[in-house]
Amino acid sequence: MIRQGSLSGAPRPTRPSPPDQKSIPPWAWGGIGLLGVIWGGSFLSNVLLLRELGVVTTVAGRVTFAAVALWLYVLLRGYPLPLSLRAWRDFTIMGFLNVALPFSLIVWAQQFVASGLASILNAATAITGVLVAAIFFADERLTARKMIGVALGFLGVAVAIGADALLNFDLSSKGQIALLCASLSYGFGGAWARARLTGYRPEVAAAAMLTGAMALLIPYALVAEGIPPTQLTPTTWAAMAYLSLIATAGAFLLYYRTMPVVGAGNQSLVTLLVSPVAIVIGAVVLDETLAPRAYGGFALLALGLLVIDGRILARFKRV
Repeated sequence: MIRQGSLSGAPRPTRPSPPDQKSIPPWAWGGIGLLGVIWGGSFLSNVLLLRELGVVTTVAGRVTFAAVALWLYVLLRGYPLPLSLRAWRDFTIMGFLNVALPFSLIVWAQQFVASGLASILNAATAITGVLVAAIFFADERLTARKMIGVALGFLGVAVAIGADALLNFDLSSKGQIALLCASLSYGFGGAWARARLTGYRPEVAAAAMLTGAMALLIPYALVAEGIPPTQLTPTTWAAMAYLSLIATAGAFLLYYRTMPVVGAGNQSLVTLLVSPVAIVIGAVVLDETLAPRAYGGFALLALGLLVIDGRILARFKRV
């Protein structure tokens, strides 16, 4: 998540002044909805790929194909490229924090956690991002409103996980903790991008970030899981094409096209859309069922995001 960091692992573009909600064109709202659908479908792709590929091979394939697609776009557009060793070092660190580590944790966790629940816990990225930003940046300090929102978000995570998972520390519990660690990694990735990667076109930054992640993932995948098989089913190839070209490269481009128009404040809307989409797809395609506490946890998490956003509270004050 890409941070919407996070949900998609995308570095944040420069924030414009918040737009008037009434001035946002319909296509931009449609873009938000489409991003929610695209990223919601990525959890199904992970499950399908794991039927034939290892965890790291799945992530390496996703990152590699997406990087190639984005570099083709960057070269066709004629954007300037980062050339210094320092820039590539910073992009490689970003690739680890925002792509290689969280993507691998999410895919590993999905071996033991239903895709719908995985999407709910992944939504905690918006909460951890607020906390990490407050630690590193003076202008992102935790106000009373943000602290209430963060508390609601973590309460939602605790409810979604459930006491049983915390007391019975099995593989499912470890998977859920891995998902929360992925959210935390996205938070640190967003902070690193803000501190070290300003001044680049977002498309170039995304391509370079994926390239850094690819440089880390491919050698590890070859050592840990061997040469990947080439005789894959059409379903597996389709899942890889969707995950890399649509849910990563295509979603990044749509994200950077849409967010400057709708404003950074509306990023939370994407987060709120991803989980319902993933839950529905998991139920229809994978026959997954979630415990009622998962829905209650998501409701609390969503409420926390809305409190952090602040616009709904502001409307109540005006009434």
